[in-house]
Amino acid sequence: MKYPFLDLRRLHAPLMEAEKQACARVIESGRYLHGPETAALESEMSRMHASRECVAVSNGLDALRLILRGYIATGRLSPGDEIIVSANTYIASVLAITDAGLTPALVEPEEQTMNLSAETAERAVSGRTRAIMEVHLYGTPARHSAIREVAARHGLLIIEDNAQSIGASEHGIPTGAMGDAAAFSFYPTKNIGAVGDAGAVVTADRELAAAIRALANYGSDRRYHNIYQGFNCRMDEIQAALLRVRLGHLEEDRARRQAAAAAYAQTLDNPLVVPPATIDTMTQVWHQYVVRCSRRDELRAYLAGQGVGTDIHYAVPPHLQPCYATLPHGPLPVTERMADEALSLPIASVTERQAREIAGIINNFK
Repeated sequence: MKYPFLDLRRLHAPLMEAEKQACARVIESGRYLHGPETAALESEMSRMHASRECVAVSNGLDALRLILRGYIATGRLSPGDEIIVSANTYIASVLAITDAGLTPALVEPEEQTMNLSAETAERAVSGRTRAIMEVHLYGTPARHSAIREVAARHGLLIIEDNAQSIGASEHGIPTGAMGDAAAFSFYPTKNIGAVGDAGAVVTADRELAAAIRALANYGSDRRYHNIYQGFNCRMDEIQAALLRVRLGHLEEDRARRQAAAAAYAQTLDNPLVVPPATIDTMTQVWHQYVVRCSRRDELRAYLAGQGVGTDIHYAVPPHLQPCYATLPHGPLPVTERMADEALSLPIASVTERQAREIAGIINNFK
């Protein structure tokens, strides 16, 4: 494949020696959990997100689960409460809600950002609604300023699913520091990826952070003293050390992706293909570069024949998955159309020149 969709080895190559040294530092220390690397990563994430509390955890799904379980433990949520969430999201957003015994209220996204629409969110508010889950999909922030007004009018929590948008912002406010609590994923393909699974929770709520820290460690607030029926959701020291290396190069990664995205936008000129929107009030970090095409499968086959790797995010929305066959929801035509049309082009490991070449290939699709 001349243009692979994602080349993780290429992404890690410039940092390989620093990553090896970070791993060696942990191995030589003899401290593999709850050590100085995890504490340092939490401190660095905290500074990056308006000095909020940070709890390093095992993965992005667990980060979301722990936020919701933490709110239940501290009395802010109760089983059965409704959480409004965009139907156009990865299934983890919904899994976390149902896992906690809460009810997802699925709403249509807006066309431009493909994220939660404040208008559809407001229409979904009921007497059982207690929170809005604001997913920042593909590296583009949801329109937080509008969603915040909806939440304020109805006294709702805002929980950010920031698994895909670390380093993004709206009106200068970084994702992860917008709502009441935010979940991060460091899955290997993310903008800041671990070598394995890892995640984090960021919040300004100290009571919530303390509950999450305990819940993630068997429900223990101190050794052999369990205040909750908790879980084992800890981040290990090697992942924390590796992530500190990657986090230190976040700006370089963002600049590379933004340059490739700009090259795509400047070169793509095929009326059959709709490029993703760029929003003046936002800093987008392009976790994925998702175009839309009504003949998506034909376009994908054509690109494969031209040596261009692609992916689909996401082919089947959560409400159409077998595990949610009985989940109540209204008509979701926008979400289903997006699932039929979305195609992710290479972005993480392509140069500006390669992005222009790929765009040129797309321009010849008929």
